[in-house]
Amino acid sequence: MSRIKALALGLAVCLSVLAFTPQAVFAKTKASKEAVAKFTVPKSITATYVVTKNGDPFANVHEQFTSTKNTYRIESVTKGLGVYALLGERKLTSTGDITAQGLKPSHFELHQGNHKKKSLFTDFDWAKQSLVMTIKGEKETVELKAGTQDLASYAYQFMFMRASLKNKITVSLTTGKKLKQYPYKVQPEQKVIESAGVQYKTLYLTPADKDASETKELWLAADHYYLPVRILMIDDDGHKLEQTLTELRIK
Repeated sequence: MSRIKALALGLAVCLSVLAFTPQAVFAKTKASKEAVAKFTVPKSITATYVVTKNGDPFANVHEQFTSTKNTYRIESVTKGLGVYALLGERKLTSTGDITAQGLKPSHFELHQGNHKKKSLFTDFDWAKQSLVMTIKGEKETVELKAGTQDLASYAYQFMFMRASLKNKITVSLTTGKKLKQYPYKVQPEQKVIESAGVQYKTLYLTPADKDASETKELWLAADHYYLPVRILMIDDDGHKLEQTLTELRIK
């Protein structure tokens, strides 16, 4: 395997694994009508993150969330640092509806640089409860679980889950290649994290499956729409990946 192919595989795996953190349930979310009525969805959210691998610079992530009436669009662009810049941009796009239960994706895409064969396309057919994933031109259809999110939308679903972020949640997430469920525990005590000179009061989530080959933790900003401030993952090879918020703008 060439060095560039190896790097591409490593970057894709690392960033995809980061996205597997409690990111989406959302399958059993129960939001009260009163809570929904008081909640106003931001028109725009811009978030920038830095990713390190074993403490060394790895990538920068820039995300843009926009909402218009009852629809949303999310773009997430990852640019590798140093030798990882050779891989080109990794772009995620999610579009869909905004409902009382939160984001309801209709279409998701993943593109890696100029590698068309690595592009992934996912369609959510909620009426038929089917998830259609297109991988290298081949379609795979699986049952669509209620509340399922994608790699781009999961982080913005938490804002709709304020009343449900207690005890345990179950993540239903598609990567564009598969659909899996991920159980997480919500820790009772909030933790204060300082990032880029800003202090965030965060809700701390840890994996419920202690026997998993990988461990992932997530800190959500309680006063900023429960957006991720930090994501920490240690893979089965012992590599430590950390994604940290460096800039946040909400309108």
